[in-house]
Amino acid sequence: MAANRIIRLIEGPVDAVVRVPGSKSVANRALVCAALANGASIITNAPDGDDTLAMLGCLTTLGLAATMSDGSVSISGVGPNWGSDPLHLHAGLAGTTSRFITALAALGRCPVTIDGHPPLRKRPFGPLHTALGQLGVLVTPGETVGGLPVTVQGPPSTGEAAISGDVSSQYVTALMLIGPYLPGGLRLRLTTELISRPYVDLTASVMAWFGRDDVSIGPGLITVGPGAYTPADVFVEPDATSAGYPLAIAAVVGGAVEIAGLGNNALQGDARFPDQLAAMGCSVERTDELVRVRRDGPLHGIDIDMADVSDLVPTMAVVAAVADTPSRIRGVGFIRDKESDRLGDLAGELRKAGVDIDEHADGLDIRPSLGRLRPARLATHHDHRLAMAFAVLGSVTEGVQVEDPDVVSKSWPGFWTMLDESFS
Repeated sequence: MAANRIIRLIEGPVDAVVRVPGSKSVANRALVCAALANGASIITNAPDGDDTLAMLGCLTTLGLAATMSDGSVSISGVGPNWGSDPLHLHAGLAGTTSRFITALAALGRCPVTIDGHPPLRKRPFGPLHTALGQLGVLVTPGETVGGLPVTVQGPPSTGEAAISGDVSSQYVTALMLIGPYLPGGLRLRLTTELISRPYVDLTASVMAWFGRDDVSIGPGLITVGPGAYTPADVFVEPDATSAGYPLAIAAVVGGAVEIAGLGNNALQGDARFPDQLAAMGCSVERTDELVRVRRDGPLHGIDIDMADVSDLVPTMAVVAAVADTPSRIRGVGFIRDKESDRLGDLAGELRKAGVDIDEHADGLDIRPSLGRLRPARLATHHDHRLAMAFAVLGSVTEGVQVEDPDVVSKSWPGFWTMLDESFS
């Protein structure tokens, strides 16, 4: 484990142009589609974080030829033909990878066991396993029902299933991605209201890149027509969630930060974050090629439902602590089951640094804390998003230390280098 990272106080105003790695959400969706397409695809600007590398490792174990060089992945899809011998896939700490790859592996005829490191084993998978069982997949739990390890064996016998929409959009996405290869396509009934809708819309957009534009997302039903993916050469846009950290530095320190490649046509729901900063007093400029956030005046609190942009909750909580009026974050009770408890763990660590914050059932209350912020050593709880949000806090709080800083390798291995070079 690396030594604690001491965050350097940033004297504003800042003026920086930051390049952000490709979106792991887009890349992992594209990799599944490419794996099922019968032929060669190229995925450009793929991120080199742990989640993407875990996906590539799993695909290689399934027998696909997938190589990464200079941010470009070349992959030769073979359809759901994994052979007949039992296989073992290891997803590391990658929740997205483990859920997508479980559904993908369930298309084949051989038994495939999916596992991960101990923190991933503690995360919930039950709704996905239940839905796969409804599709006719043999699902055999390992140590605990609804957890990892789990063994799946297809092929599915039907495309009809039901799932709760308010637990994790990753379950819904995993089923959508394999939808074209189910008998008659996919008819997925949602038993509760769908959360994180932008992530589901993103899935449909990526599927369309690979020739499947017959996806329908209705109030209580998602359908995918039967067929197959076609190979494609695609470009992965910068990760909008990761872009939130340097943009948040502009908000808390003052000055301007520009993100190249994340402009008007961004697919990711988290690309809305600059608009939330605008509601707090920042100015936002967008073109087709970039987004720029600037703050010259006061920063105000916000009352916001973040169900559709939940990965940005830790970042928003830090920005809210520096505002001059209280903030309330709502609609995100489900993020307690992410890499960490992103409400309880986040609130507990921020209190160490003097942030006046309370957690409630589905969110956080944050009161102005700038004058009371103090040095603190903050634990990441194995969560890359907490680590990077704490870096934003440290930019306006002298003496903040982040434990286990290497956890950022999950999504942005070069984060600390970016921080040093862009805000020196």
